[in-house]
Amino acid sequence: MNHSSFNELPLDDRLSGWLDDELPPEQRAQIDARLREHPDDAARVRLWAADRDAVRARLASTIEEPVPIRLEQLVWAKAPATAPHGWQRLAAGLALFLVGGALGAGAMWRLQDRDDAVAGGGWEFRAMAAHAVYVPEVRHPVEVSVAGKTPEDSRAQEEHLARWLTKRIDRPVKLFDLRAQGFELVGGRLLPEVGGPCAQLMYQRSGEANPSRLTVYLRKPDSGTPAAFRYERQGDLGMFYWVEGATGYALVGALPRDELLRVAESIYKQVQ
Repeated sequence: MNHSSFNELPLDDRLSGWLDDELPPEQRAQIDARLREHPDDAARVRLWAADRDAVRARLASTIEEPVPIRLEQLVWAKAPATAPHGWQRLAAGLALFLVGGALGAGAMWRLQDRDDAVAGGGWEFRAMAAHAVYVPEVRHPVEVSVAGKTPEDSRAQEEHLARWLTKRIDRPVKLFDLRAQGFELVGGRLLPEVGGPCAQLMYQRSGEANPSRLTVYLRKPDSGTPAAFRYERQGDLGMFYWVEGATGYALVGALPRDELLRVAESIYKQVQ
């Protein structure tokens, strides 16, 4: 594909090709440059990657399961008796592939249905994905850091962060004080979402060489999202999410349920 025809493709197609490592070097370099110049696009691609990795992790055990013997026998029984042996094997293999694809699609739909049922559109899944993407970052864990040379500088950065996120997500953003729970605010970032931009605040435990981190995800709640506290767990990550007023909250972290609940209750009281 030449340069001009590549640029005529929809942006999402070009970004998807970059993410799947399907682009030749020249086109890949072009997307590299775009992602450096457009942080929103870079954040969107990172969320795609997080979604992909999370889905793979959720379905890994199913993918590795052997084809059930009864299904394999059924496919072989349906292979044409008059076909050459090689074509029989090809047809049977293709049938198994198609059946496996259908089973995989079914599992994917079940996953989506479950997320939709849990949180009216799966936004809590996005909160976990965003947490998984940014928490490991060493140099750029947040878009706006609140670290300053003096306490006055830090307060000014906090005020700037709260004003900026409030304006961008069109709902009040409060920076929560979690020092009583042992966590200091690192900063925050803006995240793209289908229903409008969202905010992510990041906190880390004080006084640790490799501090554990929490994220608080704030967004406009989908219709039907339950207001009461709900708890989800995926692997090491736990999450409490709820709705208060016009804002949906999701607290994510690799903490025991009781400890995470204490942090969630502190946030809830501060919102009140």
